[in-house]
Amino acid sequence: MLLIAHHPSYAHALPEGHRFPMEKYELLPQQLLYEGTVKKQHFFIPSPLSEANILLTHDKGYWRKLQDLSLTRREERATGFPLSTELVQREIIIAQGTLDGAIQVLKHGGVALNIAGGTHHAFADHGEGFCLLNDIAISANYVLQYDLCCKVMVVDLDVHQGNGTAKLFEGDDRVFTFSMHGANNYPLRKEQSDLDIGLPDKTGDEVYLRILKTQLETLLSEQEPDLVIYQSGVDVLASDKLGRLGLSIQGCKERDQLVFEACFKDQIPMVVVMGGGYSPKISTIIEAHANTFRIAASYCS
Repeated sequence: MLLIAHHPSYAHALPEGHRFPMEKYELLPQQLLYEGTVKKQHFFIPSPLSEANILLTHDKGYWRKLQDLSLTRREERATGFPLSTELVQREIIIAQGTLDGAIQVLKHGGVALNIAGGTHHAFADHGEGFCLLNDIAISANYVLQYDLCCKVMVVDLDVHQGNGTAKLFEGDDRVFTFSMHGANNYPLRKEQSDLDIGLPDKTGDEVYLRILKTQLETLLSEQEPDLVIYQSGVDVLASDKLGRLGLSIQGCKERDQLVFEACFKDQIPMVVVMGGGYSPKISTIIEAHANTFRIAASYCS
């Protein structure tokens, strides 16, 4: 089974001045349909996430601040976005897209992808780094709360450490958090995942892929997850403006191939969220993200 969450608000709810490289949320589905990688029936439009499901992960006081648009100026600056009703609505729709995907793959197998998502810098009580609500944590908490599975593994390969996700599942042995990221990149203060691998600046394809292959095979064998949530940010590229690693487009594609191959070999359902990507050329961003979907489609054909 192959499912893809997409909603018009992914791009349209973003404030002026924050649209690049956010055009990717519109351009990526167009590219995938144009080249025949996916068909229209693979897409679904998520609805807004319920308050009850938000509160499985986030503090009620923080959620009220988002609803009332009453974050302090300092709290708002930390998110990187001017707060608006449209932005909050976007976040809860993105989170529902990831959650819907998790529910469906646990029932039917295969892979679900979200054209957006990967908001791993959101904590229980505050947002950071373009993230208000943590869709990864919301999905993991829901499927565990309602006994849809017993063990979730987060594979976070964005260039930035998944600090919010790490903190949210600190001490929770039902969720194993694995983050492989740039050691010298944002966030300055890292949280502690179950496994963190901080890579030096300009780490290239060969070293990156060797480390990932070894670690991933070991972790899947040891943890035996019922569900993998894969944060597939393409800000690991050497061209990325906010990254400090040195992967090529081909290396990033091989990274995705390793993750999909390992999960499908063990028949582990997958949810894939997009994460970051900030290369100067939008064509580079689209190509790198499209590779993730192409590989997913190849395993589900």
